[in-house]
Amino acid sequence: MSRDEARAIRDTELEKDRARYGLLAVVVSNLAIAGVAIFGVWQLDGDKAVTVGILTAAFTAVSSMTTAYLGIKAISNTARSIALGDGPARRLPEAAPPSAPDRRAP
Repeated sequence: MSRDEARAIRDTELEKDRARYGLLAVVVSNLAIAGVAIFGVWQLDGDKAVTVGILTAAFTAVSSMTTAYLGIKAISNTARSIALGDGPARRLPEAAPPSAPDRRAP
């Protein structure tokens, strides 16, 4: 195995580990937010106005955390593919020169 192949395998494994642990961090954070929200609602003993506020804040925090992770991951993947030369600009076929018009007599 050449050095380039070993480096590619190591880079791929590193990206997989980053994705796994990043997703794990988001899931654990979301569960913690949900747990605190549930505990807060349980402690309020039915106060509807404050319950709605707590649940709204928890939903906002969970959706913001998840959206931020997915957005950062997408941008990171795009930047990496462009840096490695795998971006869309490299995949476009070269434009063919325009063909000369057919000047044969009918």
